[in-house]
Amino acid sequence: MDVELNVTLLTLGGFAELHKYRYLYFVVIFTLYILILCFNSIIVYLIWTCKNLHEPMYIFIAALLINSVLYSMIIYPKLLSDVLSEKQTISYPLCLFQGFSYYTSAVSEFLLLAAMAYDRYVSICKPLQYPVIMNRITIYVCVILAWLIPAFEIAVSFVLYSNVKLCSFTLKAIFCNNSFYRLQCVPSVVISIYGVVMLINMTFLPMLFILFSYIRILRISYSCCRETRRKALKTCLPHLLVLINFSCFFFFDIIIVRLESDLSNTVRLTLTFQSILFHPLLNPIIYGLKVNEIFKHIKMLLCQV
Repeated sequence: MDVELNVTLLTLGGFAELHKYRYLYFVVIFTLYILILCFNSIIVYLIWTCKNLHEPMYIFIAALLINSVLYSMIIYPKLLSDVLSEKQTISYPLCLFQGFSYYTSAVSEFLLLAAMAYDRYVSICKPLQYPVIMNRITIYVCVILAWLIPAFEIAVSFVLYSNVKLCSFTLKAIFCNNSFYRLQCVPSVVISIYGVVMLINMTFLPMLFILFSYIRILRISYSCCRETRRKALKTCLPHLLVLINFSCFFFFDIIIVRLESDLSNTVRLTLTFQSILFHPLLNPIIYGLKVNEIFKHIKMLLCQV
């Protein structure tokens, strides 16, 4: 389907304000994009080069931050181009590809967080079996499946989307997310059912698994001494903060399309920027500051610089 969509960029003052301050917006967004790439890449580089960080937890953190880089590269280049353009447009196939890449990256994060929760559970609750269970093969299989499973399942939904009839060609968003659901002439029952199945399969089930793992960790930790409890909470806290932040982003992404007509531009802009800015920028900050070994290597790197 070779059609072109008009993209309505959300700004507090509408297109006139965007046109007036386009270069300021460009500089701000470009700066944020560079910060996201730098913060995530530095920690990935440290995990890759430092041998004492070649452990399952750090490998999963590196995979999570690589995911954040890919996630940002899907959104920011097109957004920067749109800010400088007189007219913001995108072809429908390219919009579908952007949406496919965006949701594949987002769902991969849930699965990586689930793998990290299991890693922490085995480490704290079954320390003697940890080297056997969390070997290199297990780690690589978890990372590869976390990227392949969402790609396959979401690809099916976008194949279905590619065959729908469009009656609207104006996308009220700053990038192609689930807002293109409203472009259909008649909402597809098949797509709606498959979307609910995917939502349960790739978000709620991993979320339940993550919660179950951390509840088990807390129960076992509180039956031990205070020092064990302190270490368990300290090692799990960064993952819980990332999980809470990411869950809020995903929840907002769902309600944006469902309540689009009831939300003001200011609210929609705030919720959208929460997903494209706070999430990929906070992840490396949380892990850089809260994980002691990573923080030590960051300080050593800064001292060398």
